[in-house]
Amino acid sequence: QVQLVDAGGGSVQAGGSLTLSCAASGPTYSLYYVYCLGWFRQAPGKEREGVATIYTPNGSAYYADSVKGRFTISHNNAKNTLYLQMNSLKPEDTAMYYCAADPSSRCVDIDYALIRSSYNYWGQGTQVTVSS
Repeated sequence: QVQLVDAGGGSVQAGGSLTLSCAASGPTYSLYYVYCLGWFRQAPGKEREGVATIYTPNGSAYYADSVKGRFTISHNNAKNTLYLQMNSLKPEDTAMYYCAADPSSRCVDIDYALIRSSYNYWGQGTQVTVSS
């Protein structure tokens, strides 16, 4: 079983930056096979949507169109930690952000990478609020 702990959320003004982190823990054999990692977000009254994902064996990543060029996903294998660097934040980025993980390789396929059902493990969420 893999546990994920999100951190780094906060309140910023539009145009500001935040870096989210997600620490993964669990049996070594479980972490070794967690190939797909991602960030999702959910605003009040809206569905949870995929923001960015990364396939850890080769670092390939996908981004939602709404965050391309502003957000960067990365992963530190040695620390088992996932990051989301968010720049040029906008009020519409306000949401609860969740990290997600899955032992499959589905995130290699763009049709599955940003789909909620492609991930089995979830963090508790960290709130990001962007004011205008």
